[in-house]
Amino acid sequence: MTHFEPLTPTLGARVTGLDLNDVTSAEVAAPLRTALVEHKVLVFPGQSLTPAAHRGFAAALGEPTAAHPVVPGLDAEHPEIYVLDAGDGGKAPVWHTDVTFMARPPLGSVLRAVTLPPTGGDTCWTDLEAAYLSLSEPVRGLADKLTALHDGRKDFEEYLHERLGGEGNTWEGRRVRSLEPVTHPVVRVHPESGRRSLFVNPGFTTRLLGLTEVESRALLDVFFAAVGRPEFTVRHRWSEGDVVVWDNRSTAHYAVDDYGDQRRVMHRITLRGDVPVGV
Repeated sequence: MTHFEPLTPTLGARVTGLDLNDVTSAEVAAPLRTALVEHKVLVFPGQSLTPAAHRGFAAALGEPTAAHPVVPGLDAEHPEIYVLDAGDGGKAPVWHTDVTFMARPPLGSVLRAVTLPPTGGDTCWTDLEAAYLSLSEPVRGLADKLTALHDGRKDFEEYLHERLGGEGNTWEGRRVRSLEPVTHPVVRVHPESGRRSLFVNPGFTTRLLGLTEVESRALLDVFFAAVGRPEFTVRHRWSEGDVVVWDNRSTAHYAVDDYGDQRRVMHRITLRGDVPVGV
């Protein structure tokens, strides 16, 4: 019997009594999709997924995307799997929401531990709905009206042009050959729950539109401080076989880089999302 153990009142649940190898249809996965919207992060300990089974489970939850707009997938048989290898730039020690530098960011992510360091390498998630509610009412009212620029060039433009010759993956039906910044509402309304979240992150959000540079930086500092408050977070210490699924529409995450040059490899599949809608 599947059991959901909440990790905090609003963020995270540990899910036991379920073998993800058996979750191969949308009908079977439906309760997990419902739980994902409610808990935002689902931790499945002690699983035994192969790359093919990882893809099968992700496909039951939604429509897998290409591994990444720029970075190629695991191999020709598994183009959906993004390999996060700490020895090849696969570190992300900054709060970020996956791929918000594209017009249609993923709905969610399915991350599987492949090779873990002997110590360290935890991942933290933060509740962007709680971050929004923590703002004072006047600031929430202002945030509701704002639009932000999201830019992935700092992290991925050099990789796109120098390692791939300007030819990225196909994302949302088009081949990615450049990474032009995109805009998203600062406050996103969740398409399933209707709840509002603070949809900005230090990893990719670079400025607020319609404001001066000083105003933009000051407000982003306020928003980023809310995103990073420890009381809105959960932290997962990985064990072999663990799988974590998170709702990319209402969370940001942080991969803790505290394991030196030890090897850490994770496999991630993202699910096709929708264009963020504001208030």
